[in-house]
Amino acid sequence: MTDNIVNILKEKPIIIPKLLLKNYKKLNITEEEFIILIYIINLGDKMPYNPELFVQDLNIDKFKVMEIINNLLEKNIISLKIEKNKTNKSEEYIYTDLLYSKLTKLVIEDTPEPQDNLEEIFNSFEKEFGRTISPMEYELIKSWINDKIPQELILEALKEATYNGVSNMRYIEKILTEWQRKGIKNKEDVLKDKNNFKNAKKKEIEVYDYNWLEDE
Repeated sequence: MTDNIVNILKEKPIIIPKLLLKNYKKLNITEEEFIILIYIINLGDKMPYNPELFVQDLNIDKFKVMEIINNLLEKNIISLKIEKNKTNKSEEYIYTDLLYSKLTKLVIEDTPEPQDNLEEIFNSFEKEFGRTISPMEYELIKSWINDKIPQELILEALKEATYNGVSNMRYIEKILTEWQRKGIKNKEDVLKDKNNFKNAKKKEIEVYDYNWLEDE
């Protein structure tokens, strides 16, 4: 298979999207699947599902092609759609839309926060603490952001600490760790968690105040 790929590369240029080259392992794509995917991409955004094409160009077993195509389908990297061809006959086509959607999501997730937003969060800490944050505190906040903790959640943890009269970064970190454990991802989740806690406490009080002696 490798020799045939080399021959194809010599015969005509093969386009390999740089973003895919850098991120295919993040998408859980194997080397064999990557090669088949590149072949599909170079035939256009859609191609007829015909394993014989792969066999001819890549000298790979037909059933191996079918297995790899099925793997890519299960991983939601490609999709199959039945459409009418030029002769008005129904035919299966391979589409790569799902691949580009996944790559777009990776780009968005890897895009760093705008510097203005970072300054805003640092200013919020200094305002609540009533002082300039130290270099160590600055690095700790940056580490939370680099760990993909939403800035909205960091600010909520800051408010929670301030409400409890604590201006301590480790205390805020414990709040964030607890929220992550509970699956809390935004301000709305924080409010729901607080309401659930209040309701649970209210039920405990109601049970405690119940006059069991009169329940006869």
